[in-house]
Amino acid sequence: MASTPFELKGKTVFVAGHRGMVGSSLVRRLAQEDVEVLTVPRGEVDLRDQAAVNRWFAAMRPQVVFLAAAKVGGIAANDLLRAEFLYDNLAIATNVIHAAHVNGTEKLMFFGSSCIYPRLAPQPLREDSMLTGPLEPTNEPYAIAKIAGIKMAETYRSQYGADFISVMPTNLYGRGDNYHPEYSHVVAALIRRFHEAKASGAKSVAVWGTGTPRREFLYVDDLADACIHLMKVYSDSGLVNIGTGKDITIAEFARVVAATVGYDGEISYDTSRPDGTPRKLLDVSRLAALGWQARTSLEDGIRLAYRAYLSETLQAAE
Repeated sequence: MASTPFELKGKTVFVAGHRGMVGSSLVRRLAQEDVEVLTVPRGEVDLRDQAAVNRWFAAMRPQVVFLAAAKVGGIAANDLLRAEFLYDNLAIATNVIHAAHVNGTEKLMFFGSSCIYPRLAPQPLREDSMLTGPLEPTNEPYAIAKIAGIKMAETYRSQYGADFISVMPTNLYGRGDNYHPEYSHVVAALIRRFHEAKASGAKSVAVWGTGTPRREFLYVDDLADACIHLMKVYSDSGLVNIGTGKDITIAEFARVVAATVGYDGEISYDTSRPDGTPRKLLDVSRLAALGWQARTSLEDGIRLAYRAYLSETLQAAE
């Protein structure tokens, strides 16, 4: 595991996907660094458009790239929009990584996803378990696109000497999340559902699945801090998991969200909905050895996320 100092100070830093939850958190965190942050809206440069990406990179020549742009969603979105999740994420990864190489980017970080690991891989999930077994069927297209991006970063390093690294965040939540009623991730979905149930006086809230799967959750601002740290200290072909190293059942998690929102009705389980992978806990020993660990507790993070949801909901209503 190579720990190689990299100087961010004074660099031009492109955050691809700056309007997403991860990208916007990176932009906030980079404000603490002496860097020039570059962003570009999708209306100006569609990252799926190779020619447009190449033109932008040739003109701007960013020295550092955080490739956080992706088409993302929860179980339902991944299962219904399979072709879009595969095509869009493959195109974004190949276009940005290649353009960064061609235009002399000094360092790039690619964001994978914990769904790249086999469905029944040994827990906690180690970085070397990628490609050792079948994927979870519901999000296989997304996982394959992310694996391709990881392999691009790895092969551009081995063939061209590019300082491209990949990180593997666990389940994220926080400011800028997607609260779509069908396509959101579990944290945002439950915050919205419990809030609406409290507002309407509903006696019961249904949580998808059996409630038994175990998940690990990381507050998105902790992720951004980990990424800045890794950009400065890490340089190797191997992935680095980013998480808390702790997990909780969906049923336990639902109770935490309900308590935070102030909902005191019944919680039921819709077993007609899929559970997804039985357990996803990341082995974060590599990250710890590199000198970083998460700071935000689940209870504190959910409070912050709920506050952000209320603020973002009010802004959308105005």
